Amino acid sequence: MCYLIAKKFGDLGCVALQTEHGPHLVDFEKRLIESVGYDTIQLVVISRPSAYGEYEPYRFVNTEYEFETAVKNM
Repeated sequence: MCYLIAKKFGDLGCVALQTEHGPHLVDFEKRLIESVGYDTIQLVVISRPSAYGEYEPYRFVNTEYEFETAVKNM
């Protein structure tokens, strides 16, 4: 288990999706990067949110669709 985190540079907090390591995660992350680029959004995979206070507060979403929508609206 891991968490995919999306943070807009300069903003407080992030969006987080609990997910699994593997090819599907890599493909999902690549699709997001193609959509939003690297300029304003940081995508990071972390092991546990409690270890990464710099991304707080976390807004957890339940599906990839919710995550993708939230990232595109950042």
